[in-house]
Amino acid sequence: MNPSESPIIPFNYQRHGIDQATMLSLYERMLKPRMIEEKMLILLRQGKISKWFSGIGQEAISVGVASVLAPEEYILPMHRNLGVFTTREIPLYRLFSQWQGKANGFTKGRDRSFHFGTQEFNIVGMISHLGPQFGVADGIALGNKIKGNNQVCAVFTGEGGTSEGDIHEALNVASVWDLPVLFCIENNGYGLSTPTKEQYNCQNLADRALGYGMESHIIEGNDVLEVYQKLQEIVVSMRQDPRPVLIEFKTFRMRGHEEASGTKYVPQELMDEWAAKDPLVGYEAFLKQEKILTPEHETALKTAIADEITEHLAMAYDEPPIVSNETKELDDVFQKFDFETIESNSNDQELRFVDAIAEGLKQAMTRFEHTVIMGQDIAEYGGVFKITDGFLEAFGRDRVRNTPICESAIVSAAMGLSINGFKAIVEMQFADFVTSGFNPIVNYLAKSHYRWGQNADVVIRMPCGAGVGAGPFHSQTNEAWFTHTPGLKVVYPAFPDDAKGLLIASIEDPNPVMFFEHKALYRSIRGEVPTDYYTIPLGQAKTHLIGTEVTVVTYGAGVHWMLELATDYPGQLDLIDLRTLVPLDYQTVFASVQKTGKVLIVQEDSMFGGIASDLSARITEECFEYLDGPVRRVASLETPIPFAAQLEAQYLAKSRIKATLETLLQF
Repeated sequence: MNPSESPIIPFNYQRHGIDQATMLSLYERMLKPRMIEEKMLILLRQGKISKWFSGIGQEAISVGVASVLAPEEYILPMHRNLGVFTTREIPLYRLFSQWQGKANGFTKGRDRSFHFGTQEFNIVGMISHLGPQFGVADGIALGNKIKGNNQVCAVFTGEGGTSEGDIHEALNVASVWDLPVLFCIENNGYGLSTPTKEQYNCQNLADRALGYGMESHIIEGNDVLEVYQKLQEIVVSMRQDPRPVLIEFKTFRMRGHEEASGTKYVPQELMDEWAAKDPLVGYEAFLKQEKILTPEHETALKTAIADEITEHLAMAYDEPPIVSNETKELDDVFQKFDFETIESNSNDQELRFVDAIAEGLKQAMTRFEHTVIMGQDIAEYGGVFKITDGFLEAFGRDRVRNTPICESAIVSAAMGLSINGFKAIVEMQFADFVTSGFNPIVNYLAKSHYRWGQNADVVIRMPCGAGVGAGPFHSQTNEAWFTHTPGLKVVYPAFPDDAKGLLIASIEDPNPVMFFEHKALYRSIRGEVPTDYYTIPLGQAKTHLIGTEVTVVTYGAGVHWMLELATDYPGQLDLIDLRTLVPLDYQTVFASVQKTGKVLIVQEDSMFGGIASDLSARITEECFEYLDGPVRRVASLETPIPFAAQLEAQYLAKSRIKATLETLLQF
């Protein structure tokens, strides 16, 4: 365009009573991220930042959403929503420090770009897996609904992200539960290089809302006045009548997915068409035409923003590089808290394993009023194992929630509840089904505290294990998947009193806990259980037998197998029940090994990659000089778990323990 030509005003901007101060504010709020981005692109070329995801051409959406939400209402943005962060008035030097990996950022150099959140500004950062964001928004909105605070939560994704199953699950949950979430889809034409025609086969993504029974709107995403006016009306209505609303913003990405990818795959005529609809340039021309923005005001604004950028960049540059060490890094994997051991009373009752878990759950939910339990069939039905029978009557439907069959969205919602100040408990109907919720567990719950200091106050209950003829899809003991993931605690009790005390401790713990409950023990194992509320510290093993010849380390059903076998070896076995796999009580194990000189590790899981593998390696490394024989492991076959009784018995490790123990004793 010739410099002497006036910019074309691309939209028929409608004021609808918006005052001039608000109109100028919207302009300034779009101008600021644009000027920051232009500076960042220069710094990227100079090698002073490592990567950049540009939102140039989409500022009206970020600014419009952030402008209609109250500061206390959560927003879950994505890569290209710099306008959310600047509209929430995050100091620029903190953003610049974040992008340079400095300490004044939000992730202590552990993550980059917009992969962070901040409770101070009620922003919840994205993860690269995209889809779980919608489920987290569900959880935040559920917390708002339970609190009755009439707040709305807004969450962003792009049109490409809508292809993910997590998105569909979360939309369905929000609709079923009437959650006040503003689901914002920025339809900007391309998911990296994949055009919309290869992403979905409907005219508008907003049309999908009909299938969820959800209200939807299509908004011109480059017209900031339309974005602001329509969203203002919708959000006010959502506060008065809590419900989910799906918004499809029609817009375009004028830069590459990230700068290195470029835009060669985009036809030039399409770039030209959308360049003419630049949300900032067009709106600026309109304000000038209406005599709302004077040349003097424009110059003053741009000068002030440029000066602010320069000043805050200098602050970020002057900040020294992060200095860390292994201790600091390890200390931030979990949130620290003051654990209080609550001793049990002397009043015991004999309970089955399953009843001890139910009692622990009920007492913890009574103690912590902001605790919500979610799972399939857990309300009126009481769960497939009847552990939550009567909970609906005791705690109400807000806190005891049947869920659709969508493990991923529910785990993500549990994370959202934690962000909003709740404790969340998720019952996997069977531990095997956790695969459908694996992504948010290992990428969201496990990493959030390390990344940006946000804990995940979530317990996931995992009915697991073979021995009940349930076959390949209902019998796994898959604890090793999670012990491998830093940021998750893993608990696996074998007795009713341990189950209750460890479950209560897990619920008290503000970190994510995978709590394994062996199904074969539910109704076969009984024991004396204190009647009151008590805790057992995580990370403390229990020694059931004292012996001199062999240290036997196991957990879960393996403890009962060994107790049964131990009658043939009086005084020979030190039997250690780990109880907690993360954190693991190495001290107790090592002390026993140093006494006996021989070790047998028993696990129900198949051999390769299991707990026994890592534990045997640690024992060899730490106790080699004390060993009088090889560390031996016993595990189940390297097959899926079969159904037929004879096949299942052959599969399980139990049948191979005695022979292995005899061999070890001969060394």
